[in-house]
Amino acid sequence: MTTFMHPKKILVINVARFGDTLLITPILRALKKKWPEASLDVFAHRKTASILENSLYINSIKPFSKNKAVWAKIFAQKQYDLAIVYGTDKALVDYAKCVSSMTVSFSHESGDSHWLTVAPPERLMSAQQERALLVEAIGVTISEWQLDYVATADEIQVAKEFLTQQGITDKKLIGFQLQSFPAKSYRDWPVRYFEEIAHRICKEWPNSHILLLGGPEGKSAADALAQKLGSIATSLAGKLTMRQNAAVMTQLSLYLGVDTGPTHLAGALGIPMVAMYHCFHPGRYLAPQQHPQLIVIEHPVDYAHASREEPMSKISIETVWTALKALLSKSNQ
Repeated sequence: MTTFMHPKKILVINVARFGDTLLITPILRALKKKWPEASLDVFAHRKTASILENSLYINSIKPFSKNKAVWAKIFAQKQYDLAIVYGTDKALVDYAKCVSSMTVSFSHESGDSHWLTVAPPERLMSAQQERALLVEAIGVTISEWQLDYVATADEIQVAKEFLTQQGITDKKLIGFQLQSFPAKSYRDWPVRYFEEIAHRICKEWPNSHILLLGGPEGKSAADALAQKLGSIATSLAGKLTMRQNAAVMTQLSLYLGVDTGPTHLAGALGIPMVAMYHCFHPGRYLAPQQHPQLIVIEHPVDYAHASREEPMSKISIETVWTALKALLSKSNQ
């Protein structure tokens, strides 16, 4: 471990998807706790940078990319004492070296006096703890693993007004995230299973209303299910920005979803939640940590025998229903 003394300016580069961006929020919190007087800047993907807005730990957020890094380093000047780079893209690491006195990144290469390298773990480990390896290498310890997201009071008020405009008032709101992103569709639970769960919830708790969440890629499936469910459901998929969707999620009594970005977001918001994980991506490595009202449902096939071909339908409706009832019954006490 290298002890790094009192940096005045810190840069974190994390060009990643929504969920992977949320996974570094415990690291950002720990850096600010370790060096509260330091300025902390984050360079993130242009489509996901907004997820870090209003953070108490970040001084500035800048959209960034591998291509931009190639050109930006030509004119770069040293302005940071410390840069931490997530991912192994050479362009990002090279840029960080140009703008910082010390760069920390994952690499199998040997570092030098200005580049501290951390070997990527050889075995699968928790995604959050894996990311923490970089800051632990410079003496930063982490004990608070909760993911962090800040919805503003204005955003929440607009979300409440939006739900009222949709005719959804005085309801117990249950959010469903039907799908992951297309490249990992094997993580999707059957839509017909969600349909059965929706009917069971609304029969047991008649004042419930199902909100079908998701981005544009999930719109067709969510709209089709909303049509089948009729008055007990509303599809919001593809209709809201990420931050608008997050503000609506603050109004949920419960969240049910597969392994994808909004599930990390539900964890960051502290919503009572049931999250389902494919055997190829076990929840014990990916689920939000230190969440008091989270039930993780693992695929019944063990990771040692996992393949992408294993269907999520092997997670039974009864397993999910039992978990949901436990959380919903608790919320009514």
